[in-house]
Amino acid sequence: MKTARTSIVRPMQSCNTRAYRHSQTGQVSAMTSRIPALCWLIAIVLLAAPAEARTGRAKIALTFDDLPALTILNDQPYVNYLNDTILRGLKRHRIPATGFVNESKLDEIDRVQQIAVLGKWLDASMDLGNHTFSHESPNSLGAAGYIADIAKGEPVTRGLLAARNRRIGWFRHPYLETGTPEAVKHEIDDWLRAHGYRIAPVTIDADDWEFAEPYDDAIAHRDEARRKRIRSQYLDYTHKMIRWYRSAAHALFGRDIAYVMLLHATRLNADCIDDLAAMLRRENLQPVSLENAMRDPAYRTRDPYAGKDGIEWLERWSMALHKDLPWDSFTDIPKEIEADYDKVDRDR
Repeated sequence: MKTARTSIVRPMQSCNTRAYRHSQTGQVSAMTSRIPALCWLIAIVLLAAPAEARTGRAKIALTFDDLPALTILNDQPYVNYLNDTILRGLKRHRIPATGFVNESKLDEIDRVQQIAVLGKWLDASMDLGNHTFSHESPNSLGAAGYIADIAKGEPVTRGLLAARNRRIGWFRHPYLETGTPEAVKHEIDDWLRAHGYRIAPVTIDADDWEFAEPYDDAIAHRDEARRKRIRSQYLDYTHKMIRWYRSAAHALFGRDIAYVMLLHATRLNADCIDDLAAMLRRENLQPVSLENAMRDPAYRTRDPYAGKDGIEWLERWSMALHKDLPWDSFTDIPKEIEADYDKVDRDR
């Protein structure tokens, strides 16, 4: 099954932005004659450091899509192992998380064990949300069909939560596609609101799905060198994306927001869970629940986007706020990973 993907539009740098940078350069040049040499050296160091490296402590909520698992290996022990490993890592590092369920996956292998996987998430004090039944797009289903797919995707998850005196309340759009035209989007939003759902936005996305399937394939073929390469490239890219999204938040709001990071329930994230936790610590990102992160006033920003592409919320908000994002520093997924993915799954 295809997983969530983001289609990013990178606008050209505006003339106003270039003019601003030139004006800033002129101001810095003018300062050189007025400050002591030592202070000037310090200023050079500070100005050369990337803005995201100077950010302070911020909050982050981790979310995992496509439960019980996103994998090309139709093997129940493999699914059980990756979920157990993710959950042990989250508990070990005291990281709360929300998993988003596609209930169609329950019948892909062993239904009883697949449902038991969901129960383990709740027993580990994590939360579960609805990711539709079949992981289809509103672009193909239309409003009525998409709403029916949402409703079909909740009975098991709702029952597991109810058995623990909890309620289902979060919804995540597959592919981050929220409906087009605007009337379709509004119809879906109105239904979700009327049925007690809140949309879980995404404000950090490192496209982990594109690394995950080649990683599964490397394991299946016992290609240890390839597995290690993919893992290393994934962690490097994730680090770059965390820093880029933080710089994007500063461009829009002048500060760090409480971020919501999109991940998937994969063997790759299971094997990297300790590395990801260490990365968050190094970046001064404090893991919090999705509920906690959503208290940030940034999430009250209007989402004006009603197009076909699945784009994350900082890009949506840039349209509402009429501000540019720092696309000139955005890093694309390594071409080697894209080619590796296309050999495994031709679903672009």
